[in-house]
Amino acid sequence: MSPVRNQKEVEAAAKKTIEALYGMEVKDLKVRVLLQFPNEHQREAWDANVTFLLKGLQYTVDLLINEKDGMVTNARLIDTMTPL
Repeated sequence: MSPVRNQKEVEAAAKKTIEALYGMEVKDLKVRVLLQFPNEHQREAWDANVTFLLKGLQYTVDLLINEKDGMVTNARLIDTMTPL
């Protein structure tokens, strides 16, 4: 995998991961919150909170993406709801 150093690369890694986990029918994937992990002085990874639509439901998933190799070390479903 390639390094993930900016928001555009994080979005690409997040999209690839979400499609692998939930399938190719995912729509409107957006990175809502992007934080450096563990902090801004020694960033090792990105904590990305993403939302997307799938079969009429909106999902919110939290991803921890390593900066040096783009590997996702943690993926956690936060919420599933009917969009407004």
